[in-house]
Amino acid sequence: MIPYGRQDISEEDIKEVVDILKSDFLTQGPAVPAFENAVAEYCQAKYAFAVNSATSALHIACLSLGVGKGDLVWTSPITFVASANCALYCGADVDFVDIDSKSFNMSVVALEEKLIKAEKHGRLPKVVIPVHLAGQSCEMDKIYALSKKYGFRIIEDASHAIGGKYKNKAIGGCQFSDITVFSFHPVKIITTGEGGMCLTNDPQLAISLNRFRSHGIVRHPSEMTNIPHGPWYYEQIDLGYNYRMTDIQAALGLSQMKRLDQFVAARHNIASRYNELLQEEWLDLPWQHPDTYSGLHLYIIRVKKNKLGITQRQLFEKLRTAGILVNIHYIPVYLHPYYALKGFDCKEFPQAELYYSEAISIPMFASLTENELKFVVDAIKKPSGHQNLF
Repeated sequence: MIPYGRQDISEEDIKEVVDILKSDFLTQGPAVPAFENAVAEYCQAKYAFAVNSATSALHIACLSLGVGKGDLVWTSPITFVASANCALYCGADVDFVDIDSKSFNMSVVALEEKLIKAEKHGRLPKVVIPVHLAGQSCEMDKIYALSKKYGFRIIEDASHAIGGKYKNKAIGGCQFSDITVFSFHPVKIITTGEGGMCLTNDPQLAISLNRFRSHGIVRHPSEMTNIPHGPWYYEQIDLGYNYRMTDIQAALGLSQMKRLDQFVAARHNIASRYNELLQEEWLDLPWQHPDTYSGLHLYIIRVKKNKLGITQRQLFEKLRTAGILVNIHYIPVYLHPYYALKGFDCKEFPQAELYYSEAISIPMFASLTENELKFVVDAIKKPSGHQNLF
C-alpha cells in the first residue's frame, strides 16, 4: 500500500524521544520551549506556543483575538473542518469565501466582493482565516491590505505549510497576520505524533495564547489579581484548556526540525517528477504562484471533463484498488450535515464546487521512492479495464 502521506522517523528521532522517556520531565519540561524556540527562530517570529493539536491552536487563536458570541469568522470552504469549528467553539458564526481556481486557496477577489456586500449589511467578519492549502501560501499581502480597510484580524491556517515561503520569507513569521497556526500530525511535513503551534509577534496575544493553552492559569505576579501567598502561588484568571504539548512530542518535533528543509526539498523533487511524467490532457496539475514556495504537504491533481470518459470517482477507485491510498482534500465544509443545517447556498461557492468534483490527492511524502512514484504514475495513465498479459 502507498499512502497519500507518511511520517519519516529516523534513528536520531527515536533516540531523542527515548532520552526524554529516561529524563525527569515527560511534560512541562525543557523540551517544549526548546521546540518552540526552534520553530520561532526558523520562521522569524517573536513568540511560539506548542499545543496538542492544530485544532487546539486554532481555538486558542480565536479566543486570544476575542472571538465570541455574535461575532463572525470567515474561512475557506476547502479545508478540514477544524478551520471553521474553532469559531463555533467560541460561540461565533462562520461563513465561507470561495476559492481561487488556480491555487485552490481563498480567492482575494471573492473576499473583497464579499466584504463590500458585508459592509453594506453591517455584518463584517471579526476574523478571517485564510488556509494555505497543500502548503502554498495565500496572497497574504492582499488579504492584509483588506484587513486594514475593513477592520478584521487574521489567523493564517498554515497547518500544511511549515517550511514554505511567501515573498521569500518563511511562512509563520506573521508579517501579514496576527497569528499563524501549524500542524504536526503524522502526515504533515514534520510531526510530533499529534501537535500544533501558534506563532505571533504581538506580546499581548502571546500572553493570551500561553494562558489559554494551560487552564487560564498564570504564575507571574504581574498578571495576578492578588498578592502571591508564597512562591507556590498561581491563579486561574481565564477559563482555559489543557492543550499543552508533552516533552515527548516536543523532542520528536525538535529532532524533525533539523530535517525540515530536507523534507521540503524532497517533496519538490517528487513534484517535479510528477509534473514531468503526468502530462495527460485530461489532468490539471498543481499551479504555484510566483510569490510562493510551497511546503508541498499535498500534490493535488484535477480530473477535467474529457473525451475518454475518465471521471474523478473512476480514477479514485482505480487507484485505491491498486493499493494507492489517494484521498480528497477536502469535502467543502458547508456540505457536511452539521453545517448544511445552517443553510449555506452552494451557488455562492462555484469554484469550491468544481474543485470538489475534480480533485484527488496522490501520494506525496519525502520518502516516496522513484519506483513508488512510477507505480502511481503508471496506474493513473493505465486505461481502465487494462490487463497485463503474462
